Amino acid sequence: MAHLTRMQDLVRAALDAYNHLLLLGRHSAGPQLDAATAEANDLWRARQAHSFPDSLWGRPAAADLTDWPGLPYALLFLEREARYPEEWTRGAKSWGTKQRLIRDLAAARLDARTRAKLVELIGIVVARPYRCKDREFVRLARSVDGEDLRRGIAAAAAFDSPWARIHAGYLEWMLDHPDTPNSRRVWRTWLATDRA
Repeated sequence: MAHLTRMQDLVRAALDAYNHLLLLGRHSAGPQLDAATAEANDLWRARQAHSFPDSLWGRPAAADLTDWPGLPYALLFLEREARYPEEWTRGAKSWGTKQRLIRDLAAARLDARTRAKLVELIGIVVARPYRCKDREFVRLARSVDGEDLRRGIAAAAAFDSPWARIHAGYLEWMLDHPDTPNSRRVWRTWLATDRA
């Protein structure tokens, strides 16, 4: 966390310097200012590449995620949010990045190792209270559906936690009905239905 905080401070400082030069450029022009602005932009981009969530924004299209060197960091970003939600919220919170990343992973061609990591991640998410954009995990579960995922969902359905049982039941139902949209309306309807 200390390293992340330092990197985020460096990103902010580089962005401030870049914005300052952009503002100066509006009032005066010249090759020296253009070169300094380009250099400040390069520094800002370089620092972004080493900080969460900024480093996840320039990723390739979903089809190419498996070959992307940043994939382990993307998975770590999602795992940190799942396992340590308060810490993640303080240090690297970006709901839009979480949502887009889950959607991209759901559309990606995945190798066995990445798929296994995502099955594990879905198991963690199902067992905890709902957090912003968690509904996106239904999309991801549909893309990695299999016996191992179903076993994890069944295990969560047996937990003492009422939320885990409800979440697991909904996810299982959504997997059994793959053409059903994953919307708030569907969620509310499912909750109101007698599932005894």
